[in-house]
Amino acid sequence: MSAPERTRILLVDDEEAILETLEYTFEDDYEVLTAINALRGLEILEANAPVAVVISDQRMPRMTGTEFLAQVLERYPDTVRIILTGFADMTAIIEAINEGQIYAYIPKPWDPEQLKQVVSSAVAHHELVRENRRLVEDLGRSNLLLESVMTRLVRGCLALDGAGMIQAANPPALRYLGLPIDACGMLLEDALAKGSASPVAESVRRLLDGGASLCEELDASIEGKARRLRIAVDHLMDGDGQGIGNVVFFREVSHEPYRRKFEGILSSLLGGDEPLRERLEEALTRLRVVVANLKSAEIVSEGMMDLEEAAMRAMTALQSWLDVDSTMAREEAPDVQPLLDRLLEARRSWPLPEELPERVRELESRVESYGESGKNPKQPIL
Repeated sequence: MSAPERTRILLVDDEEAILETLEYTFEDDYEVLTAINALRGLEILEANAPVAVVISDQRMPRMTGTEFLAQVLERYPDTVRIILTGFADMTAIIEAINEGQIYAYIPKPWDPEQLKQVVSSAVAHHELVRENRRLVEDLGRSNLLLESVMTRLVRGCLALDGAGMIQAANPPALRYLGLPIDACGMLLEDALAKGSASPVAESVRRLLDGGASLCEELDASIEGKARRLRIAVDHLMDGDGQGIGNVVFFREVSHEPYRRKFEGILSSLLGGDEPLRERLEEALTRLRVVVANLKSAEIVSEGMMDLEEAAMRAMTALQSWLDVDSTMAREEAPDVQPLLDRLLEARRSWPLPEELPERVRELESRVESYGESGKNPKQPIL
């Protein structure tokens, strides 16, 4: 296991004796880098970033410590800057404060222990600045991820902090509440005041007021279309059970009348010993009507899409059963593998895999028996 990387500090002074003294002071605690002038110091910073602390003398040829630290600030703002100067350099100290935003200035001659304490505090400050920056970046990435996820949700979602300020809201939630697109960062009440008054907003207010109910259903006109919404509130708590905010969910349930029709069609195919073909053909016709109605409603919701998919799969299963039955009744020696494939596809498509019509089970057994024996009585089973 490799040793942890040591914190780097850079010492810049045109007097080698001072550099050696400073290096000896800090070499046990840090990885010490040294430069004989400011230009060399900038090169070392570029090659060895991140450097936690720079300690620079003020009086150096070609570039003063003040000018050097100003460039350090511009290029490496997280690096903590300390200047060494004589008592007579008060003008330089003021310049360093104004231009280089120094963390501390150390008068010459310095006390080694005091200098070590100042540098230790500077290193801790650097670590704190970097940690805060990392947290801000992580928060930014988390917020971006949250925004991306919420944007992809078909269900409406509105996140509020403990003060009632909107922290996140996806397009369906903004649409259902009639809120402006820039509602994030606003208090919910202020945003609702800017939006259009609606029963949906009143329902959200009631639920957030903390009544006994955490869920309501209501009919509302959204974009000129009559829809039914189910609105639910989830109260968020911290580890101590204290409220920290709320999440409001908006679920489009306009599909439920269509779902009841769909379930009724499926139920009509279960049970009974009478021939099934006529019921399958009638169910296919009724399912086509359901799918057409779902499409014409032009309502984009999770429930509508799921129901349309289920209805299409059911139609695939019904048509496969009818086709296989017709082939078995019409042909004396049909290719059995395509028949088995169609039955397998029907099994996968049928929305109620645990509840197959009895005559469909008989059809499956007849095809399997034919595949084993090669004998086909050419009789319809359904």
